[in-house]
Amino acid sequence: MAGAIQQAAAMLRDAAAQGVPCQPVSPLLPAGDLAAAYAVQEANTATGLAAGRRLIGRKIGLTSAAVQRQLGVDRPDYGMLFADMAYDDRADVPVDAVLQPRIEAEVALVLGADLPHERNSLADVVAATAFALPCLEIVGSRIADWKIGIVDTIADNASSGAFVLGSTPKPLAALDLRMCGMVLEKNGEPISTGVGQACLGNPLNAARWLADVMAQVGRPLKAGDLILTGALGPMTPVAAGDLIEARINGLGSVAARFV
Repeated sequence: MAGAIQQAAAMLRDAAAQGVPCQPVSPLLPAGDLAAAYAVQEANTATGLAAGRRLIGRKIGLTSAAVQRQLGVDRPDYGMLFADMAYDDRADVPVDAVLQPRIEAEVALVLGADLPHERNSLADVVAATAFALPCLEIVGSRIADWKIGIVDTIADNASSGAFVLGSTPKPLAALDLRMCGMVLEKNGEPISTGVGQACLGNPLNAARWLADVMAQVGRPLKAGDLILTGALGPMTPVAAGDLIEARINGLGSVAARFV
């Protein structure tokens, strides 16, 4: 099994380095084995850290019940966020920075305190959150043609690519994250809409789930960590020349141009 995990991890690293998607890695692993998929992800996380990359947070995926049903799972997944994945609001983003890029709008949380416990309350998460920001997550797949199942996407760092953070931090006391509406525009035309409750009922529920799981697997969330809580609406492909802007009620807007 260890050899298969390392082989799958190497396939995904090579795809990213060469800019050429690979075949699914799931055939190398036991069918439906999520633990093996996370072991592949962890192998590449360790490789990245050893190479000097800086871990700054986590992303949560599969927060939509419809997408969970599509992939045959009953829970979200998670991936790692590194500092070199971040872009500033209104930045130009190279379209080839992420393989097969697609984009979605999310609520991002930044922690002001550690969340070390394996079981957290919503109050723990609220107390630990310093502020929220609007965010564009640029998801991508190292797997050719996005032909992924749950094992592939988890192994592939939950299809993480890059992200763009807004620059309007807001305290949670000023927000209703469950009912916050979102509009995502491409070149001035609305292409996706959503609301906070589409994300496990509330983005804070997603953050609580993540805090529990991260403590259980030995990578607990710490003060300063960034959490991308999950998509508020459907993702959409992007291409060079596209200007993408998301507006989230109470949080303001965030935008990027693909070049």
